[in-house]
Amino acid sequence: MAEFTMELNDEQREVRDWIHGFAADVIRPAAAEWDEREETPWPVIQEAAKVGIYSLDFYAQQYFDPTGLGIPMAMEELFWGDAGIALSIVGTGLAAVGVLANGTEEQIGTWIPQMYGDQNDVKVAAFCSSEPDAGSDVASLRTRAVYDEAKDEWVLNGTKTWATNGGIANVHVVVAVVDPGLGSKGHASFIVPPGTPGLAQGQKFKKHGIRASHTAEVVLEDVRVPGSCLLGGKEKLDERLARARERVKAGGSERVKNAAMATFEASRPAVGAMAVGTARAAYEVALDYARTREQFGRPIIDNQGIAFQLADMRTRIDASRLLVWRASWMAVNGKKFTSAEGSMSKLFASETAKEVTAQAVQILGGNGFTREYPVERMHRDAAIYTIFEGTSEIQRLVIARALSGMPIR
Repeated sequence: MAEFTMELNDEQREVRDWIHGFAADVIRPAAAEWDEREETPWPVIQEAAKVGIYSLDFYAQQYFDPTGLGIPMAMEELFWGDAGIALSIVGTGLAAVGVLANGTEEQIGTWIPQMYGDQNDVKVAAFCSSEPDAGSDVASLRTRAVYDEAKDEWVLNGTKTWATNGGIANVHVVVAVVDPGLGSKGHASFIVPPGTPGLAQGQKFKKHGIRASHTAEVVLEDVRVPGSCLLGGKEKLDERLARARERVKAGGSERVKNAAMATFEASRPAVGAMAVGTARAAYEVALDYARTREQFGRPIIDNQGIAFQLADMRTRIDASRLLVWRASWMAVNGKKFTSAEGSMSKLFASETAKEVTAQAVQILGGNGFTREYPVERMHRDAAIYTIFEGTSEIQRLVIARALSGMPIR
């Protein structure tokens, strides 16, 4: 087990500087254009693939960093560049985490490479959990998966929403209900291979922020997938469902792993790191502006009203990073989130991103409200962190339940 440390080693610093250079030289110059176009920035993803940032090998190296700092370090630097483009680059990772959290070794080896493609033919993947009537309330999912034993196939029907890369993905990972009587314990995850009949893109959403990232509905009509596409396999699913049913009969409860929640638990610190990157970017713009902008014959940073805001902004950013790194280290080293440390990191970092970007706009004044300066875009982008992969309200609920041991509602 690696000791927790805030000091990056030489290799980690080299990787961080490499990613930062890509974010500064490739992502940032393209940010405003793709935000306006509201389209997937395929050329930037292609460039990321060419240099090795958009690849299974790169994410595997960061994911298996024994210190746990590889992924949050990479996320912070990419999202420092631009949140929308960065999400287009890393959005496939959520689907990959879904397979890593729930799949067999064979499924991991088969499907994750197909999610990325290669540098000459890049692909993306989508994780499909939320539905029009089931966002935070995952127990209310309606998408059904019915097993056709004669053909060893699962038949999926339903509509997913808010899916990053939904409809344009090469591989879709879909969470569906297999036993409605068990609530969230009756869910399972399925791979929908490329070109499967019955899967179609629904509405593409025009968003407030992260506009370079494709978000859409995914419609499933009699989508048939082989039995081998059930993540974890049917034997494991049957065992899990049997335990859940026994608990229901006994009138008790059991912490049975839920397919969607397993994915979100693994990704929350990474989302916190994304928020840290956006907050840091806005803080740096505001700091530079305050040093050079003069009013009443002196730089505005000479005024306590501005200087104290910047002090608070930097303090919250550093505190957020500490929470994210702690949770990431705990996850990699098998430490249980007994106090919901993963949710803590996501909650505090996401709220920090919203507050810091708003303060940056305020410090820039009228300039901050225009698209001539990037803090306007950063402020719009930051709003998503308190919403996706569990709203701030849900994070507080998770934390409160962990601390109290009570089923707080």
